[in-house]
Amino acid sequence: MKPRKTNFRQLHDVTIAYAANLRGAGVAYAEIAGEDEPRRIAFRLERFPALLGREIGYAALTAVAAALRAEGFRSVRLGIADERVIEDLEQRRQLPQALTLSYVQLKCRLNTFSRVDVVVAHPSDDLAARARAEVELAVAA
Repeated sequence: MKPRKTNFRQLHDVTIAYAANLRGAGVAYAEIAGEDEPRRIAFRLERFPALLGREIGYAALTAVAAALRAEGFRSVRLGIADERVIEDLEQRRQLPQALTLSYVQLKCRLNTFSRVDVVVAHPSDDLAARARAEVELAVAA
């Protein structure tokens, strides 16, 4: 990806839709306010069925944050639908051991921004369906 020049103080709103299959192949779509096409970001993770998909939110958020920072974004508001991930980031609470490393990796990635907010946002049904369809097709292939 080509580095992007951004206004240091401009806060970019990004809504993220994501999905992953049971083998750990995932895809996130980052819809940036004011841009026509969402960014597609592939990621891999270890799945833990007992976490009910919470680990997918961590992996997707980490991958999107890394991609945006690599493009030159400095100030972002990242919106995801999983409130549990947001609560984990806002509160100091005991996490399942399977999430500990992912939590540390995510916090380190978020700390590379001059400003970052993670908020509840619901991506469009089309974007969420696109992510789900892509990982389901990968399973069938």
